[in-house]
Amino acid sequence: MLDSLSNSLKDALKKLAGKTVIDRVAVDELVKDLQRALLSADVNVKLVMELSKAIRTRSLEEQPPKGMGIREHVLRIVYQELVRLIWASTDVKLEPQTILMAGLQGSGKTTTTAKLARYFQKKGLKVGVICADTFRPGAYDQLSTLCEKINVPCFGNPGEKDALKITREGLGVYTDLEVLIVDTQGRHALETNLIQEIIQLNKLTKATHRWLVVDAALGQQASEQARRFHEAIGIDGVIITKMDGTAKGGGSLSAVAETKSGIVFIGSGETIEDLERFDPDGFISRLLGMGDLRALVERAEEAIRADDVDVNAMMKGKFTLRDMYKQLEALNKMGPLKQIMSMLPLGNMELPEGVYDVTSTKMVRYRIIMDSMTSPELDDPSLINSSRMQRIAHGAGATLDEVRELLKYYKMMQRTLKGLRGSGGKFNMQRLMKRFSGMQ
Repeated sequence: MLDSLSNSLKDALKKLAGKTVIDRVAVDELVKDLQRALLSADVNVKLVMELSKAIRTRSLEEQPPKGMGIREHVLRIVYQELVRLIWASTDVKLEPQTILMAGLQGSGKTTTTAKLARYFQKKGLKVGVICADTFRPGAYDQLSTLCEKINVPCFGNPGEKDALKITREGLGVYTDLEVLIVDTQGRHALETNLIQEIIQLNKLTKATHRWLVVDAALGQQASEQARRFHEAIGIDGVIITKMDGTAKGGGSLSAVAETKSGIVFIGSGETIEDLERFDPDGFISRLLGMGDLRALVERAEEAIRADDVDVNAMMKGKFTLRDMYKQLEALNKMGPLKQIMSMLPLGNMELPEGVYDVTSTKMVRYRIIMDSMTSPELDDPSLINSSRMQRIAHGAGATLDEVRELLKYYKMMQRTLKGLRGSGGKFNMQRLMKRFSGMQ
């Protein structure tokens, strides 16, 4: 998500860390680097200039808090101003509610409706969906198919063109559910009849929330969309989709924030699980390489049982092949490994790309190969010599190269996790969290 912006911001802060003196020249250079990074991500020029002025002024005039060095102080200011740039998120309560989904055609509204249903379902609420999109052919089929995969009921009538009638009937059917999500129709532009229909649907449903779905590729144009819908029905939250496929994500984030419409979720993937609760502090932390432990813990609690993974072993970098497979299985439940690692406070540490290159297909092959290993080999991979490798490959119906690949991956994971520890052999998360604890 916004890899290019994240790398540019981290590079700017790396440069600052390498300075022997933090003076006006160093601050000016940092500000210029930040400007380049944000403008490349399509953030509005006016906002970038305001942010630059605030960072420059505060860095040169404010005294660091007691016990904090000047570098940490400037980093803290950058963090705080970036959080301020994207304003605030909208609160999402786990209670009975009706959510009206708005957006233009092509914004990913229907897919996001199903992702949202999955989010509330995972939180333990009874969810139902109403398809009030009577404009786009196949809208009901798409939504009902997605809902069927997660066992969420979906009400609709592809033969009916009256969205209000469908919604009224759906409300009558789903009286026993806790969360109702109404997917409305979109258009290619903000047409008058689209606005009128959604105003009527808002009155009919007495919607608790009215959330606007915006394609991140719109960039700064997202503000006009948010403004028009807000004037019509009082948008109280925005979901930005396709954040993983555009360089304009920074523009859409800041544009929506400028309208004072809080961002609720961010969509950044194809699967129904790829909807992430938006938190400005955590989002900026990850962009700067500082991790997002709160999001990591929340995701882990949802996906992993206590006996799935030995966290202490992972943090110490001491783990066996048996442990590694358990951890990979657990992480796989949480989502893409690259996304999970971004939630750890790694600072400016660069991880080898190969660490992320474990697909579910490879994991199946790894399991088959490990099934051909003895218990001592699983507990102590250093026992595996060339003759043992040949026996393992033969037993698993694998090639020697596949066995070598598994062992190579294991060693790379072990080195990576060891690298997360400080010089005294302790994992450096505590040190990093202490360093950044005063940022919020």
